[in-house]
Amino acid sequence: MSQYWSPAVRELTPYVPGEQPREQLVKLNTNENPYPPAPGVGEALRDYATDHLRLYPDPTSKALREALAETFKVSSSQVFVGNGSDEVLAFAFQAFFCHQAPLDVPEITYSFYPVYANLYGVKLRKHPLNKQWEVDIDALTKGAERSGVIFANPNAPTGHAHSLSAIETLLKRVTDRVVLVDEAYVDFGAESAVSLVNRYPNLLVTGTFSKSRSLAGLRLGYAVGSEELIDGLLRVKDSFNSYPVDSLASLVGIAALKDVEHFEACRERVITTRERTRQRLVGLGFEVLPSKANFVLAQHPDYEGAQLFASLRERGILVRHFNTSDLNNFLRITIGTDDEMDSLIEALETICG
Repeated sequence: MSQYWSPAVRELTPYVPGEQPREQLVKLNTNENPYPPAPGVGEALRDYATDHLRLYPDPTSKALREALAETFKVSSSQVFVGNGSDEVLAFAFQAFFCHQAPLDVPEITYSFYPVYANLYGVKLRKHPLNKQWEVDIDALTKGAERSGVIFANPNAPTGHAHSLSAIETLLKRVTDRVVLVDEAYVDFGAESAVSLVNRYPNLLVTGTFSKSRSLAGLRLGYAVGSEELIDGLLRVKDSFNSYPVDSLASLVGIAALKDVEHFEACRERVITTRERTRQRLVGLGFEVLPSKANFVLAQHPDYEGAQLFASLRERGILVRHFNTSDLNNFLRITIGTDDEMDSLIEALETICG
């Protein structure tokens, strides 16, 4: 460790993103969309006047927030945008969860949550998943004092999603702190909680353009909530970087939102391929958790996860293996194109004999 690092930096354990290989592989490890963005995205890029780049972007991202507000049927004052949902989550941790009491969180969930908690000095109160590998909504509400509640719905990396009624049950029990529902994968079969934000002023819903909108390379995320919560996020943003979303990203994001037909078609293709892949994995003897995301979490009773990961990599197929005690035997497999999933199944048929 460097002598120049502060004590706080020495204590950090950074988030480890999925591998971005340089060689040509069937890439099923980082939950990217296998299909290109909406055609309007390409048109927006081609028609963009590069002279605009010499000017700062709109610090309020007004046009993008209005497009998101129209999509979600809320006021633009209820929308916040940032550089990917990870940045939005970071602002939320600073704005809402830096209290003395612990933050309630599932024990197995998106691995950036504990990273942010460590960075901002937030204590975590972790709750095990239930026997069906589902986020235990009831357990999240049973703590005494809390700084808030955060969970992904659908959950990562398990893929399970709770119904809107289950989320509303949680909101009726937790009224004094922020409940953050991370909906990075909601468009692949789950119910969005955005419809509840006008009834529950402590609900913050975050999302991303990286998954269902096929814009992972752009880094664009958002939050929807009460004006009170959005103002809290703005206070943090404007104390950190008052120009977070660049003008080109805003333009592209708006183009992606406009093409509803393309969005629905890609979403349905991913869902159909996911269910087909799940059935084929089960046919090979895998246990596959039910998923409402663009990935599945699977394990085989006769093969270790690390062994399967390595064998697939040797055959030019990259999936995600988590080297943790709870998930060590599982593989998280992103849903790619039908051809890519055929290649995966063919490789596993050879490996598993």
